Amino acid sequence: KDAPKAFPSPATPKPVAIRAGTKQAEIIALIQRPEGASIAEIVEATGWLAHSARGLISGGLKKKLNLPITSEKVAGRGTVYKLEAA
Repeated sequence: KDAPKAFPSPATPKPVAIRAGTKQAEIIALIQRPEGASIAEIVEATGWLAHSARGLISGGLKKKLNLPITSEKVAGRGTVYKLEAA
């Protein structure tokens, strides 16, 4: 019989590599600026819809990559996302 397959523990963090030249890398660069980036600015830079940009920030960057992204409402810009550069 086949031996049972070993699955990595869900608590084991996966190494994360951010590939240069991707939309994800572009968004990370935008939100690392001192002024951060609004959803409108991210949409303009990537060509994505607003819900896709918010989904990447929430799911991909905050949850999967565990990046400390903050958001705040700014008059005239809407919600602005910031990531303190390491």
